[in-house]
Amino acid sequence: MLATTPPASASRPSPRPGRIFSAPYEAAFDGEFEQPVLETYSPENMVLKPVAQSLARLNPNMPHIALIGGFTPRRCGIATFTADIHASITAAFPEAVIDIYAMAPAANDLVFDAPVRGVIIENDSASFIAAAHAIEASSADIVWLQHEFGLFGGPAGDKIFELTDRIAAPLIATLHTVMPDPDPDQMRVMQKLVARATKLIVMTDRAALLLRDTFGANADQIEVIPHGVPDRPFGRTNHFKAKFGFEGRQLLMTFGLLSPGKGIETVISALPHILATHPDLLYCIVGATHPNLLAREGEAYRERLQSLARSLGVEAHIHWIDAFLETEELLDLIEAADIYITPYQGANQATSGTLSYALALGKAVISTPYAHALELLADDHGILVPFNDSAALADEVDALLKNPGRLVALQRRGYERSRSMIWPAFATRCHDLILNSLNPVAAPAFQLTARTGVEGLMRLSDGTGIMQHSIFCVPDRAHGYCVDDNARALMLTNRLGAQAEPERSRLAVVFASFVQSSWNDESGEFRNFMGYARNWLEAAGSEDSCGRALWALGATAHEGLTPSLRDWAGKLFDRTVDSARHFGSPRATAFAMLGADYVLASQPGHDAARAILSDGADFLLARLALTRRSDWPWFESVLAYDNCRMPEALIRAGLRLERSDVTQRGLETLNWILDLQISPSGYFRPIGSDSFGHEYVPPLPFDQQPVEAWAAIDGASAAYDATGDGHWLGHASRAYDWFTGTNDRGVAIGDALTGSCRDGINPRGLNLNEGAESVLSFQLAHSALTNLMAKVATH
Repeated sequence: MLATTPPASASRPSPRPGRIFSAPYEAAFDGEFEQPVLETYSPENMVLKPVAQSLARLNPNMPHIALIGGFTPRRCGIATFTADIHASITAAFPEAVIDIYAMAPAANDLVFDAPVRGVIIENDSASFIAAAHAIEASSADIVWLQHEFGLFGGPAGDKIFELTDRIAAPLIATLHTVMPDPDPDQMRVMQKLVARATKLIVMTDRAALLLRDTFGANADQIEVIPHGVPDRPFGRTNHFKAKFGFEGRQLLMTFGLLSPGKGIETVISALPHILATHPDLLYCIVGATHPNLLAREGEAYRERLQSLARSLGVEAHIHWIDAFLETEELLDLIEAADIYITPYQGANQATSGTLSYALALGKAVISTPYAHALELLADDHGILVPFNDSAALADEVDALLKNPGRLVALQRRGYERSRSMIWPAFATRCHDLILNSLNPVAAPAFQLTARTGVEGLMRLSDGTGIMQHSIFCVPDRAHGYCVDDNARALMLTNRLGAQAEPERSRLAVVFASFVQSSWNDESGEFRNFMGYARNWLEAAGSEDSCGRALWALGATAHEGLTPSLRDWAGKLFDRTVDSARHFGSPRATAFAMLGADYVLASQPGHDAARAILSDGADFLLARLALTRRSDWPWFESVLAYDNCRMPEALIRAGLRLERSDVTQRGLETLNWILDLQISPSGYFRPIGSDSFGHEYVPPLPFDQQPVEAWAAIDGASAAYDATGDGHWLGHASRAYDWFTGTNDRGVAIGDALTGSCRDGINPRGLNLNEGAESVLSFQLAHSALTNLMAKVATH
């Protein structure tokens, strides 16, 4: 059996005679572990069976969490919330491993209240990238982000993507603000976050609705978990009044960083009416001025509020606490209040932690009807008053204070509602969500035989050719056909076994006919795209599509099913080969070189094929000399698709032309690109499409596509032919294991029973479509690995 590939650092055991070893395997537990082996190869009895993944977590109930957010003693609500998350999860689940990555302002002199794994400086790209690398190296199971637009830097906080784009672990984002009317930057950031996150946590049903209707999140992506709250006994108001010197006084309270929009003017304006009936009342306003406001205008806003109080003659009934209180002191202070007021001026306030705290501490709450208050205080668990309505606020305060029985009943109802929100309950819900978001622990249970089914191939194919795309498993006629896929499909029919008859012979002619029809004598190039109505959509395709057509013709000329088909392919190759002479694309050149190498395998004296191979090798070497650096031995300054084809073409050319310099450069570049596609946990991570086009930048993890795994296996097979070194089988099996579930999401991508394949892996998991490129890449990868193992077995 073929074992799932382990970390690259694992040691390789000595092989037994007559057996083929898979890539090195590192036991995931103590004690002796016998190396899984494949019995002596025979085409009729070979069975490949995935076994337990080396990357599996030993204890699936012990997640390793990378927690990103502000952290205390930073003075902001996100920092307090993140610290509370850390404390509550640690208390409820001490086996959990939590690495804190703390956001800090540019002028950072904070000494954090808990050990942090990394500090991320607002607006500093280098620190975001460093944190991403640290998270990747730590092999964290999950990344949990506390998101607020103003926390990270960049337009609407888009600097956070410097980090999230570079991590492969599933992302959970707690959204502390969900805008109903986002500006363009906020919309862009939210849509990207929705596309990236496995789960989105919000604290209100309204926020969940906005995520679906405004930002396009899926319902199953959203989890509503109310703000966590402390668990304290009910009814200790008088004790804490005495602690703070408020004995004998009725106490109103508002807490939060002071800034316009909090609506404190409304409460101050209500005080004259309230004091007329309750002359001993005191209004306690707790909180330092918001640091951003302080930086802009100093204490001008606080001074305006104080001036308003003096003009109304109520300044003696207001107690200012101009400080950012530590949590326990704040909770003690809130417990002293009779009535807690949140008078926000706008309906779009997403959440209020202090509103939740007040309810949990047994306070009667009067609030304006912003989103969080509407939900939390519904069903007579608090009192709602209109925005900016001092008279209505005064009436409600007066009525409560005149009726102590009603006041206590309201306090008790709010307290009882909050029991489901206490931090242990919050921790349990979050822990369960995290476990449900983790990659599966075990490898897929199905058994992968030596042959794959052809159902997936048949489903996409008709009398014209193979269709490009599907929606889930249903072919999408809207996108028609392309020569890229039909060329690959033609190569596959050459390699399917006799068990695929009569389908393979019939389809081989269909795909050959498509390739033949794609040649345009007028332009001297292959066309690529054909509509479903069999209408060509262009006069000439891309260089890559022309190169793939030549590759398929060369392969079919050498290994076609019948002499007639081989003759056809050879003649069409001769007729079309000059189209490759003007290629400027290194990939197109590599494709044509691979086709030429097949032709030379059958016709060593074929001058045109030899020229394509020789000139192509010189071209690739020149490209390599032009763009390589000491840390970047590559043919381009960017990474793109089908990367391993260029080293493969050099290796094949070097062997065919007996040019050791060419072979050596191919081996060097292949080794580099394959090592670049090994994750920190040791499994194959194909270079994702998000990486394309970024100069001299290490690869980003998504989107991962099957064509890269096939190319890696073919490249490793060429390297084995050149060296006879069995470690290339390790690279090939690692790439193939990506299809069976040893990947960043622990999901099976290919299905051997049907021969179908999903379209790859994106940040949220499988791309559930099953297009032609994916199906063909899976089947061709299976064929390539089978052939490589046969070569190793007989070596």
